[in-house]
Amino acid sequence: MSLGHEIDHWDTNPGDAIGAALTAIETSLEDLLSTDPVYWRTEQKKDVLERLERLQAQQAAVKLRVLAAAGDIAEETGAKDASGWLRTELLVDKAVARAQVKLAASVAKYERVAAGLAAGEVSQDKARVITKALDAIEADPAASTEDLVLAEKLLVDYATRLTANELKVVGKRILSEIDPERFEQAEAAALHREEELAARRTFFTSRDNGDGTIDIHARISRAVGVRLRTILDSLAQPRKLSAEDKGIKAPYDRLLGQAFARVIETYDVDQLPRHGGHATTVFITMSVADLRKDLGTAALGFDGDQITAAEARRMACNADLIPVVLGTDSEILDLGRTTRLAHPIQHRALRLRDQGCQAEDCDAPAAWTEAHHLQPWSQGGKTDMANLVLLCASDHRRIHDPDYAHERLPDGRIRFARRT
Repeated sequence: MSLGHEIDHWDTNPGDAIGAALTAIETSLEDLLSTDPVYWRTEQKKDVLERLERLQAQQAAVKLRVLAAAGDIAEETGAKDASGWLRTELLVDKAVARAQVKLAASVAKYERVAAGLAAGEVSQDKARVITKALDAIEADPAASTEDLVLAEKLLVDYATRLTANELKVVGKRILSEIDPERFEQAEAAALHREEELAARRTFFTSRDNGDGTIDIHARISRAVGVRLRTILDSLAQPRKLSAEDKGIKAPYDRLLGQAFARVIETYDVDQLPRHGGHATTVFITMSVADLRKDLGTAALGFDGDQITAAEARRMACNADLIPVVLGTDSEILDLGRTTRLAHPIQHRALRLRDQGCQAEDCDAPAAWTEAHHLQPWSQGGKTDMANLVLLCASDHRRIHDPDYAHERLPDGRIRFARRT
C-alpha cells in the first residue's frame, strides 16, 4: 500500500507533507547549485560545509528509517528485503544495497545512535562503526544489558569528537573502559585473536610486468604496516619538501615507491638467514666486456633476469651483491671482493666530509645518501676515502645512467649533463 494513502497515528495524512518537504529540499539544493562557490566568502564556505555535514547525517537518518520500515517494498517485489528493489530500481550495487538495509536494521535497535543521526551529530559512517561495536558487545556472554547501554552512550558521545576510524579503535576496547577489571583480560584475548588472524591472512605476491617493473601485492598486520609506512614517510617526506623547494611536484605515491626501493637496497644483509655457512647474497653475472661498457646487460640472480650493466654497477656500490665476471669462454675471472662496500666508519667520515649529496643541483642531506666509487670498483677502483663520494639515491642512479655524462668540479661537486 502506498505511503501517501496511509493514515498515521495522529489521524493525519502524511503523503502531502512528505512530498512538500522533499520538494522544499530539492528546491533548496537547486538554489545552492545555481551559485558558484568561487564567489562565496570564506566564512560562507565553512558554514556550508559544516551544515551540509550535519544535513547529510540527517538525510541518512531519514533514509535508514524508511529502509527499516520497508518490509512492504520487499513483499511487493518478492525480494528478501528492500535491497532487491534498490538494485533493480535505483541501480544500487548489490553489496551497497545490502549494507544499507543491514545498517537500517542495526540503527533501529539503538535509540541513542538513531537520535544522534537524526540530530546530525553522528554521521552514517560513525553509526555503522558504533552499531558494529554494539552488536559485538550484545553477542559477548560476559557483557550485560547495562554494559551495552553504557557502551552505546559512550560511543555516541565519542562520535562528536573522533573520526570514524578513531571511533573504530575505541569501539574495540570500550568494555575495558566501562569495567577494566572485568574486561581487560577479555580485551587482551580478543587482541591476541586479531593478531593471530592477521598473521594467517598475511601474504606477498609479485608479478613481472615485462617492462622493467614488478607489481607487488601484499597484506601484513597493522603493526607491521604502520611501521613500514612510518619508515617510508621518513624517507619520502623530506624528498617531497626538497622537490617543492625547487618548484617540482613529485607524486607522493612515486616517492613512497622510491623509498620502498631504498629500504630494500640498503637492508643490512647480515640480518638475513645464513645458508651453508654463508649470508644470503644476490649474484650478478656479466661479461668483462659488458662490465666496462656504458651499454650492456647483466643477469640478476640465477634465473637470468636481465638488467643493464649500469644498473648492476650502481647496485654493486650499495648492496651485498657478488659480481661474477666472465671471460670470453664464460670462465669465472672474478667472483667479487667484499671490500668494495664502504665500511660504516667510512660512511660516518664521508658524512662529516661531504655533508650531503655531492651532485651540483642537489641539497639532499647526508642521511639520505649512498657511497659511490668515483673510479668504479669493477675497474680497479679502491674503497677508500679518496675514491668515495656521497650521492642521494636519485643522483646515484643518474651517475650510472649511460644517458648522462658527468664531471667533477674543483670544489668536489659533480655536474651532470644529458648526452645528446
